[in-house]
Amino acid sequence: MMFFADFEFKDYIVRALQDLNFKELTPIQIEVLKEYNKNKNILAKSKTGSGKTHSFLIPIFQELNENSNAIFATIVAPTKELAMQIYKMAQHIASFSKDRIDIKLFIGGTDRQKEIEKLKNSTPQIVIGTPGKIKDLAIDENVLKIYTSKFFIVDEMDMTLSGGYEEDLDLISSIVKDSKMMFFSATMEDMVLQFAKKYLSNPILIDIKNTNDTKIEHVWIPLKHKDRFTCLLDLLSTMQPYFAIIFANRKETVIDLASRLTEKGYFVGVMHGDLSARERKRILNDCNTLKYQFLVATDLAARGIDIEGVSHIINYELPYDYEFYLHRSGRTGRMYLDGIVYSFYSEVDDAYLDALAKKKIVPTYFEIKNRELIPYKGRATRQQRVKPKTDFQKEAARYLPKPKKVSPGYKKKRQAQIDELAARLKRNAGKKKKRNYR
Repeated sequence: MMFFADFEFKDYIVRALQDLNFKELTPIQIEVLKEYNKNKNILAKSKTGSGKTHSFLIPIFQELNENSNAIFATIVAPTKELAMQIYKMAQHIASFSKDRIDIKLFIGGTDRQKEIEKLKNSTPQIVIGTPGKIKDLAIDENVLKIYTSKFFIVDEMDMTLSGGYEEDLDLISSIVKDSKMMFFSATMEDMVLQFAKKYLSNPILIDIKNTNDTKIEHVWIPLKHKDRFTCLLDLLSTMQPYFAIIFANRKETVIDLASRLTEKGYFVGVMHGDLSARERKRILNDCNTLKYQFLVATDLAARGIDIEGVSHIINYELPYDYEFYLHRSGRTGRMYLDGIVYSFYSEVDDAYLDALAKKKIVPTYFEIKNRELIPYKGRATRQQRVKPKTDFQKEAARYLPKPKKVSPGYKKKRQAQIDELAARLKRNAGKKKKRNYR
């Protein structure tokens, strides 16, 4: 366990952290603060809510020459909301400095021409913004001199790349290639590793495991071929969350689900990729003021959005990539507060759940009966489910390929077909053996 007092930070940084009642360092902060001053770049994996924003802001302010008139750090974030959050945190630290520190936020929806004119006459010390906006001002207009940056930070790298900003990020990275680069990501997908390989030669790798998952309870609930929405209503009748996020995979599902929940009398907000910046900001404010008790959202829409006090996560549908299950879970149990994650699953999700188990997620199984959650013992572990196969069963399985489309209960039906064919093959082999002995 390490504390902020263990480091020799500048006085104004210490006062800013004390104002936030920060005492103990989070794991990502410990690792980055130990490694950042080495002559290497950093690629870090850490879930949302782990304190990674301060893990890169503190080194920036610690190394900053407050009297400099050149850009010292460039920070890129995939959404306006996340960029604004980082900007507010940076402004908070800077407010405790006796010297003025010029921090500028560059996001879409602002007066572009006014920004260009200001940048012709003055240069900020810390730049925070979205990839498209920074690329526009730094490359297209050549008024944002980010090439002087000593630090280049990309937050939520996986979201930035999956959001279609790879080309912009590529151009920006090529300009600041001589800076100290720190890439932060909630997941380590192939696209993240490939991009990092291009710019981070032999980087320091930091992989923060979900060590505080003990504070997040994972509850998996079988659908048992029941209507998913009915199961959701039954689940909601058993709980009274402070604030809950309900995740679905597609925008259409999110819109439909929010509408149906509203009809049932729930106070529901909706967040998906087609909303305008103004709508997203309004909904975010409504969530933080608890106008809504539930937010129904897609994965990408909810990334980079900070909502305080999320007590419950509900996976109406499991995400396609199990890494995103971990990210969804990270929306609750933040900064040492407990949380709970409910997930609906069906028989076809067995392999998916096994993959999550390898991530050391220890779930409890419950089913809903009479609108109550009771322990469920129906789901076998992988070891229990996989039975030794005879050679006849293996041969029968080859004759019966898996169907492209599956229906409820198809596994049991297919296994019965395999067993029947295996028995027939065994009988035929026995008859053949008898003939050979005659």
